[in-house]
Amino acid sequence: MSLTPAKVSSGRCFFEGIFYIYLYIFCVLGCASLRGKRWRRQSREKEAASMASRPLKFPEIDDELRKIIDANLDEVPARKLAREAFKDIQLGIDHILFKTPCDGLKMKESYEVNSRGLEIFTKSWLPKSSSPKAVALFSGIARKLASSGYGFFAMDYPGYGMSEGLHGYIPSFDRLVDDVIEHYSKVKENPEFRTLPSFLFGESLGGAVALKVHLKQPNAWNGAILVAPMCKAAYNVIAYKDKPRLKTALEMLRTTQEIERRLEQVSLPLLILHGEADIVTDPSVSKLLYEKACSSDKKLKLYKDAFHALLEGEPDEVILQVFKDTISWLDEHSRETNSC
Repeated sequence: MSLTPAKVSSGRCFFEGIFYIYLYIFCVLGCASLRGKRWRRQSREKEAASMASRPLKFPEIDDELRKIIDANLDEVPARKLAREAFKDIQLGIDHILFKTPCDGLKMKESYEVNSRGLEIFTKSWLPKSSSPKAVALFSGIARKLASSGYGFFAMDYPGYGMSEGLHGYIPSFDRLVDDVIEHYSKVKENPEFRTLPSFLFGESLGGAVALKVHLKQPNAWNGAILVAPMCKAAYNVIAYKDKPRLKTALEMLRTTQEIERRLEQVSLPLLILHGEADIVTDPSVSKLLYEKACSSDKKLKLYKDAFHALLEGEPDEVILQVFKDTISWLDEHSRETNSC
């Protein structure tokens, strides 16, 4: 089967290794007046977020693994140890993303030292038997998109997952965005991918990163897929498993304020996906992005009763619908780009 060539780069990737044993939420939240059904939905999600911030009990986790979980993960050696210790448990989780077959895919993990001297963890998923056509984030999502003929390139931000740096610390959002641009520029310079269309993919915080990448490189990308993007400071409380890092919170606030001021400058083709019941990032802000973006090619899809984690935390039928919408949009825009 011949496939339309294309390439997508994810705006963000968190390879935390422990996969939802703890919930890490880095978003600026704020008080709002809630009424009726919406209030009840949000109350349920707040309760779920509160429960997720506490350690979950799994029979597979013995005392030795518990020690690894409870260890200080500020530095990358501890995070690497945790990832290796929980790899088999992660892959055995009964979740639709981990049931996606890996047959026919080339997967590669590597470390590279960037221009700031930081060791960055990267991963890619490519179809074996054809030219690729796009990218995503977590490994389950990557397998799904790569199985549909797209190449997926991802990186852990400095201080996240397997990349070097103090855990959860963002001293400069602009510098983080530059790190992302540096990595994906190298990918796009590869002769195998140089002529392929390229797309940004960002979820939540990654949505803010993807938008900032586009605003810094307005003509470099063929489109962006934003899933529950963090593009406005909707709330003023920060939810995080441990004490949040003040500088990270300030950088997120500053960044979302900048993005909010520059929504009209968003000019690339857009697919925006958001759960209507999301309280981590406000779906009304995605509507605002859709309305204000100057792009003539934009689409907003809201999912009834769905919360923040559209690609991981919803029932299988919702996740499959999100994938279907994503792949359909990528197929359409890959064909259009290659026919030009």
